[in-house]
Amino acid sequence: MSELWKLTALEASDLLKKKEISPLEMVDSCAERIDATEDGLNAIPTRCYDRARDHARRLMDDSNHAYEGPGALHGLPIAVKELEDVAGVRTTYGAPLWKDHVPERSDIMVERLEERGGIVMGKSNVPEYGAGGVSFNEVLGSSANPWDQQRTPGGSSGGSAAALAAGQVPLATGSDLGGSLRIPASFCGIVGYRPSPGIVAKGPDAGCFADMPVVGPMARNVPDTAFMLDAMAGTHMEDPLSRPEPVVPYLDHVLTALEDGAHPRRIGYSPDLGVTPVDAEVDAICRAAIAKLESLGSEIGDAQIDFSGGPEAFHTLRALGFAGGHEDELRDHRDKLKPENIWNTQKGLDLTREEITRANQIRGALFHRVAAFFKDHDVLALPSTIVPAIPMNQRYLKELNGHKFGNYVDWIILTSVVTLTVCPAISINCGFTKSGLPVGLQLVGAPHGDGQLLAWAAVAERLFGLADQLPIDPRGERGEHPGPEAEPHGD
Repeated sequence: MSELWKLTALEASDLLKKKEISPLEMVDSCAERIDATEDGLNAIPTRCYDRARDHARRLMDDSNHAYEGPGALHGLPIAVKELEDVAGVRTTYGAPLWKDHVPERSDIMVERLEERGGIVMGKSNVPEYGAGGVSFNEVLGSSANPWDQQRTPGGSSGGSAAALAAGQVPLATGSDLGGSLRIPASFCGIVGYRPSPGIVAKGPDAGCFADMPVVGPMARNVPDTAFMLDAMAGTHMEDPLSRPEPVVPYLDHVLTALEDGAHPRRIGYSPDLGVTPVDAEVDAICRAAIAKLESLGSEIGDAQIDFSGGPEAFHTLRALGFAGGHEDELRDHRDKLKPENIWNTQKGLDLTREEITRANQIRGALFHRVAAFFKDHDVLALPSTIVPAIPMNQRYLKELNGHKFGNYVDWIILTSVVTLTVCPAISINCGFTKSGLPVGLQLVGAPHGDGQLLAWAAVAERLFGLADQLPIDPRGERGEHPGPEAEPHGD
């Protein structure tokens, strides 16, 4: 029973449902695994074992009233990203200003997961306010990648990704604005799913009408990811963008596709969407993986979509959101913000009406070009990240192939411009570099096509045959924390 942490989420949930194992046994197994690996990883720096055990006992005492709908977790342990509140558990958002914050109420998403049988083991690490592709902050420290502890697990859902890869928990929550579900999934060889806006209710917060930031599931394989999305989905009166649960559960889409041998008819691949340099080895690994789908009958071609205005639009709209969320902190507590967040917030405050209008116009035109692409394609495929996991002592990638990135966001633009389209997107492991680091393939589906995208991703994942390599024992010695100062940013 001590190695229950090795089970997939579906395997563990099935045993819990049959009462062949208890929620308390599952909690204890995961706690033992976290304690055995956390010194090197710092993936779940805030743990709440007593709270988890209390919840497990309540589920065991009231098992006759357990939730039995799609995504029923039956006492399955989960990790919650540090950006989402958990009632009674220290939640800092990775920010010095909130280092002693203990919320009284959980986020809507967390409430729903707990109502459906999820047990929160702790809070997974993030960069300050979730800003950036490397998970470090001055409150909770820096997280490491289980595949090589000298490297970052990515960000901003880096702690969740590292925890999953190392077997600390079977499921974890993440969130995504510029790629925060997909980037750490790529770096850690797990699955990160960015759902269509509204599928997962979140908040309540003042930014409830924003459609670029979403929350979503992370797991070690696609079926577990779809299973967790079923547990997260549904309308909530405090989230105006939330939508009803799907008529067909997401897991059913996945299992049907795997059983029927379905495959995407036509796939368009682009290594860079015309907006960024990409490491040659990453491109080669992704091309080799996507070519395997030809054996199923899929037609693979070049994706011809004009994303050229995407970086400008994303930077503008991201900065606008930072200004709305952090103006007061910049004014009153500038010395407690990391340099990247100072720059991003100030950029938002300096925006002109013309810049904001232009960004929205670019975004609208891009969406219609992407929608046209999906009239005769099933999937858009591209790398999840332009490089494998970078060293842990780097705040962000500053240069690739002679191209210098002007700020801390430019190097993750390959996921960021996809965000603009609000299409569902997923990262699955598709191979390894010569040095043994995982590489993620990003698959993008048609607007509102979440169930179908998850189905295609499951088919591809089974073909690649890599998901069963997880979980792993952390490898190598722990790396160094990034330096406290960032270089000046450009625009």
